[in-house]
Amino acid sequence: MAGAGFRSTDRAAREREEEALAPAATRAAATRGRAVAEPEDPLRTAFERDRDRILHAKAFRRLKHKTQVFLNPDGDHFVTRLTHTLQVTQVARAIARALGLNETLAEAIALGHDVGHSPFGHIGEDAFDPYVPGGWHHAAQGVRIVEVLEHLNLTWEVRDGIRAHSWKITPPPATREGECVRYADRIAYLSHDALDAVRAGVLRAGDLPARAREVFGEPGSAMVGAMVDAVVEGSLADGGAVVMAPGPLAAMHELRAFMFRRVYMSETAAGQKQLAVDVIRRLVDHHLAHPELIPATYRDTAADPVTQVVDHVSGMTDRFALAAHDRLFGDDAAARMTPLLRRG
Repeated sequence: MAGAGFRSTDRAAREREEEALAPAATRAAATRGRAVAEPEDPLRTAFERDRDRILHAKAFRRLKHKTQVFLNPDGDHFVTRLTHTLQVTQVARAIARALGLNETLAEAIALGHDVGHSPFGHIGEDAFDPYVPGGWHHAAQGVRIVEVLEHLNLTWEVRDGIRAHSWKITPPPATREGECVRYADRIAYLSHDALDAVRAGVLRAGDLPARAREVFGEPGSAMVGAMVDAVVEGSLADGGAVVMAPGPLAAMHELRAFMFRRVYMSETAAGQKQLAVDVIRRLVDHHLAHPELIPATYRDTAADPVTQVVDHVSGMTDRFALAAHDRLFGDDAAARMTPLLRRG
């Protein structure tokens, strides 16, 4: 009989399966909806459609050529903004699954959480601050990308998770799945950034805080697994929010402070900061004087000129920004942006 080896798992069937999730889970059938109403997909839930739209977005593809921490590393194994995003997604799904939450919603938020990142990592955020009242932040730009620049028309829950994935943003995510992504982001970057720093010779494994090594183990899979376990344990004990158990949370804060002191704000990581800032600001100023250079396919004509230029330049990859800068100004910034890290 045709189809005897299969069973129907269309949208309605999967929405029924979501009824068995934990009470705190967000169900796709109960979404607050999209800014523009759409007919439901016959096969995919609302959150599955969001996940797929993000995966096919141009901003998502550009993440492969955007910095995570170290500018222009000369090696194939260092983390990029794209591989970071994939690791965050895996961790977020693991936490959501263990807590009976909506794994697909956590996945969609995680895949989209960094689509608004500028070239040259967080250095780029500093470069754009003078052009944006109150400062520029990649989370807000990510929401702008999915809402305005790429017209993805995502559900409210996914947009809210992208908006609030950073711990310093208030209010926090409205869903427990968004809280999963907050922890997943921090777990992923602390572990893989420490691993990259050790691989590059910036740190030795023994340099990491003793309490963090005792609680979480060495950077890599052991550290990720221990942090995930601590979030699951803390959340089950709390019963109302996604949280890390108090002892491990203190160790994670100590590790994060160490990473800022020894890696993120170090001379090694910031040695080319001024060059990166100069490249971005020269590009912004040039495009303000020549707005016709902004591609029509990635331009919000309803926005003011500064916003249009910031949209364009912040969307550039590292290598595109360097190439555009050197072409426009006859400079050699790309050559001067020599790899800081030369180990694979």
